[in-house]
Amino acid sequence: MPAEVLVAYGTTNGSTAQIAEAVAEVMSKAGLAAEALPAASAGDVTRYDAVVVGGGLYAGRWHKDARRFVRRNRRALADRPVWFFSSGPLDPSASEKDIPPVPGVRRAMNRVDARGHVTFGGCLQEGAKGRLARMIVRNGKGGDYRDFPAIEAWAAGVAGELVEERENR
Repeated sequence: MPAEVLVAYGTTNGSTAQIAEAVAEVMSKAGLAAEALPAASAGDVTRYDAVVVGGGLYAGRWHKDARRFVRRNRRALADRPVWFFSSGPLDPSASEKDIPPVPGVRRAMNRVDARGHVTFGGCLQEGAKGRLARMIVRNGKGGDYRDFPAIEAWAAGVAGELVEERENR
């Protein structure tokens, strides 16, 4: 029976959801039973063998649904392998260098003993929700900076760790 993996995400405009879905797809192709769900409605995590939590970054803070998910499931997350990802920079910086987690994400990682974190570029396009987001797009600072080959490579690395651990049991 394949390991079951939850990829929970917090998003406002959907770009972090698309990253989470790509992560779950890579994991499924690696032989894991992975599903991507909104963090606000993901429910009980104890049925999963591992969890990936992703959140969009807004003004230096992780999306509230991702933060609440980690807080609500803190004990269960501490008992299983967990990885975090953030999405947000609206420039190519995430593809050019490793961007450390923002302080709140770092604290959450420490609380659940997360194995790793990565920051991916964000996406903010026409039709974005929120006054600030619309202003950013209107001023020409939006765009799609997600690097799906990098996202897929990271997900494959996480999946590889889980498959190897499963085989060594």
